[in-house]
Amino acid sequence: MSTTATIAEYQAQNKAKLISEVRRRFEAEYVTDKSDKYDSRDVERLQQDDNWVESYLAWRHNVVDETLKMLDESFQWRKEMAVNDLTEASIPRWLLEIGGIYLHGYDKEGNKLFWIRVKYHIKDHKTMLDKKKLIAFWLERYAKRENGKPVTVMFDLSETGLNSIDMDFVRFIINCFKVYYPKYLSKIVIFDMPWIMNAAFKIVKTWLGPEAVSLLKFTSKNDIQDYVSVEYLPPHMGGTDPFKYSYPPLVDDDFQTPLCENGPIASEDEASSKEDIESDGKDTLETISNEEQTTLPKKGNIMEPISKADENEKVDSKMKTFKKPLSVFKGPLLHISPAEELYFGSTDSGEKKALIVLTNVTKNIVAFKVRTTAPEKYRVKPSNSSCDPGASVDIVVSPHGGLTVSAQDRFLVMAAEMEQTSGTGPAELTQFWKEVPRNKVMEHRLRCHIVESCKPSSLTLKDHAFNTSDKTSEDLYHQLNRLVESTRKLEDQVQRCIWFQQLLLALTVLSLAFMVSFFYLLYS
Repeated sequence: MSTTATIAEYQAQNKAKLISEVRRRFEAEYVTDKSDKYDSRDVERLQQDDNWVESYLAWRHNVVDETLKMLDESFQWRKEMAVNDLTEASIPRWLLEIGGIYLHGYDKEGNKLFWIRVKYHIKDHKTMLDKKKLIAFWLERYAKRENGKPVTVMFDLSETGLNSIDMDFVRFIINCFKVYYPKYLSKIVIFDMPWIMNAAFKIVKTWLGPEAVSLLKFTSKNDIQDYVSVEYLPPHMGGTDPFKYSYPPLVDDDFQTPLCENGPIASEDEASSKEDIESDGKDTLETISNEEQTTLPKKGNIMEPISKADENEKVDSKMKTFKKPLSVFKGPLLHISPAEELYFGSTDSGEKKALIVLTNVTKNIVAFKVRTTAPEKYRVKPSNSSCDPGASVDIVVSPHGGLTVSAQDRFLVMAAEMEQTSGTGPAELTQFWKEVPRNKVMEHRLRCHIVESCKPSSLTLKDHAFNTSDKTSEDLYHQLNRLVESTRKLEDQVQRCIWFQQLLLALTVLSLAFMVSFFYLLYS
């Protein structure tokens, strides 16, 4: 066994041991006789979800005592805010309609953007609880879908006045990432800081260490593209994103059907696509399009149908050129591999295609379809089909037309269990997706990753990420603590400034009154 494998095995064992200790001690020291402090669903999830326990451990640098305290505080907050029961109906409609807080787009590192349009926020204690619930609603919605992938907070301060600056609200947002959603913060991008706040934030920066300051990215129209590309920036930030917030419905990830669903793209460039199409015709299983009801012919004899055995032989031949992904997401209907990221080789490596393997773990047929945030970039084959009980399906994803893979691109695998009597032809699948209830649909998201060397192991990369995140998480925890304290001091500074301005105004009024009285007495 290699040294790397031995180290990885030791780390996995140590991680499992820590997770087990956290569960045992939390149950014995915090839950027993105090179960009413927490939502039972959170306690149950803690016993079942390794990733959730791991996120708290990593944030507290694998110190179990500190992890338990953090869990206690987080779980109490979750029950007080009724986080597990937050729905659209829990939020006043006007808050959802105004578009002050939402998720949309990605930064250059592929992190989801969490937008806070400060100009829509007016400091009001009467609505503060509802606004906090809206923050919790979006973060919980994201956490359940993405399970640990960080977000970039976009504080858009354009067109903002003093009445929109609410340090208590800012402190709550920071606390969400410090305690309630550990490991979810990538960075905070502050756009177009009003001049009146510049001096105040310079004071904040002197209070914070260099590591914490590095999380705060003060930007303007000239440099915000260092963090977010123009395709995800609105026009007032110098971007080209045509997105305009509206409600209903809730803003989602904007996944769309790939341009080439279940077949080659007829409109792609002749020069770049001819070779790919011919190769796919020889080696890749092509399923029937929604409009066609006949089986695709073999190349060389357009009237002879392809047998199922021939199709499977072609797929098996094609799959030999791929390295099977090592990591697996174990869903209730499908096991999906890789678990988190699709690896695409660079142009130099020549390995442009990626493979998704779906395995049906139910006793019924499972319908599936694949959608993407960049439908113009990818060919997905098959993208809308079904999988028999216990069987596996290989899905080939490839960029086309010379377009490059981006870390911002996402794929969504949707799956739903079909009745035994249901057909699996194109017409039946189309009708099935129209009628299946949303709560019966399993969803899993995949990111894109570009590598320079040949086919890395997802498992190795994941272990490496876990190892390197510990110290960063600990540092970030202390940085955020200092930031919370800094915001408190800043609020005191702002209050003193306001009081001083009011005092000056009062003195000015008194001076004017005195002068008027003086001249009146002088000339009367």
